[in-house]
Amino acid sequence: MTKKRVNRRERSPSRPEGRPPLEPKAPAPPDPAADATDWRDWLDPRRVGWLTLMLLFVPIGIGLRIAGVGETWQFITAGLAIIPLAGLMGESTEHLAHRLGPGIGGLLNATFGNAAELIIALFALYRGFDEVVKASITGSIIGNLLLVMGASLLAGGLRWPRQQFNRTAAGVGSTMMVLAAFGMLIPAIFYALPEVVQVAQQEGQGRRLMLEHELSVGVCLILMATYVLYLIFSLKTHQDLFNPAAEGGSSDEGLHGHGHGWSMRRSVGTLLVATTFVAIMSEILIGAVEHTTQSFGLSEVFVGVIVVAIVGNAAEHSTAILVAMKNKMDLSVGIAIGSALQIALFVAPVLVFASYLREEPMDLLFTTLEIVAVLLAVFIARMVAEDGESNWLEGAMLLMIYAILAVAFFVLPAGEGGHGTEGDHPAPAAESAALEGG
Repeated sequence: MTKKRVNRRERSPSRPEGRPPLEPKAPAPPDPAADATDWRDWLDPRRVGWLTLMLLFVPIGIGLRIAGVGETWQFITAGLAIIPLAGLMGESTEHLAHRLGPGIGGLLNATFGNAAELIIALFALYRGFDEVVKASITGSIIGNLLLVMGASLLAGGLRWPRQQFNRTAAGVGSTMMVLAAFGMLIPAIFYALPEVVQVAQQEGQGRRLMLEHELSVGVCLILMATYVLYLIFSLKTHQDLFNPAAEGGSSDEGLHGHGHGWSMRRSVGTLLVATTFVAIMSEILIGAVEHTTQSFGLSEVFVGVIVVAIVGNAAEHSTAILVAMKNKMDLSVGIAIGSALQIALFVAPVLVFASYLREEPMDLLFTTLEIVAVLLAVFIARMVAEDGESNWLEGAMLLMIYAILAVAFFVLPAGEGGHGTEGDHPAPAAESAALEGG
């Protein structure tokens, strides 16, 4: 009996008697998705590594400014320093949002999402660089709708053949961008109306500019009211459409992939310190704009549309691309369209209202190329959002359109089609002739 019990213990219960023992299973092949997560972490400037290294540009930029040398290098180092600082502002805001709940947290994200760019624009505004301010608004809109969305669709599409997102949420955002585009188009049309030209002939250019400022204020009030409605729609009545947590994990995990949330004290402290240094770096950046544009032969419009817009949103842009590579397209598309909406409906009106604290207020009169660029970007983004699906080719096409526009702004001669200084806007040739004849 002892022998039988021993045999039963040695026999495998899953193996029929008389068959040879099963070979040990070979180890499972490594999961490519798990491996990809490791190298993706090195691309994220919000993680330790790139973020920490790029913060070295903060003391370098301050040192160059104190020494008073190398204005071009001051511009470059200040721009590079703002990138990680903006990333820290965004990350601390997200941790605050995670702790304060979806309502207040969503409002914080909506308010501070483009805080770095707003600070840069305010410094440019009070130094009289209206062209840079308006161009940065244009650059942020087309940058989010073409560059960020295009890079996200391309990066995600190379990894996932077919990606899907909520077309209702994307459609609402892109439709609201049409309204914002009209807010940019109407002042330009108004300025060229025959009735307005006649007022300039009879009552002087000052009366015409007064009408233009009144129109700009009215449009800004409507845009801000629309933004409030959008916040109610996205944070209250239809928050399920805009909730990235539905894609798995908390909102904090969705953005950063891992790790514990920051404490309230650390989040608030990081936000305050990062905001302070963003203001310092913005003052250095704007102070060196004029010298840099002259040194490289660039127009202020190009600096605002391309350089300032990318610097102010680089960290947020990287997040949209990284989550697209993880197939979280609702979050990725939401970042791109939501950031463009915030610039058009909130940041632009705030800058117009803030300009009334100086002697000459700023208006919403954009150049023809800027208006065409925004209308084109909105139209293309609306087409992409219609079907709720994306692939890498659509992303590549968006990037090509952005590249074409960047080349156009690059070769635009300085002063051509500009906004003018202190409200003195250039008139078309026919209009100038009419004014001279009057």
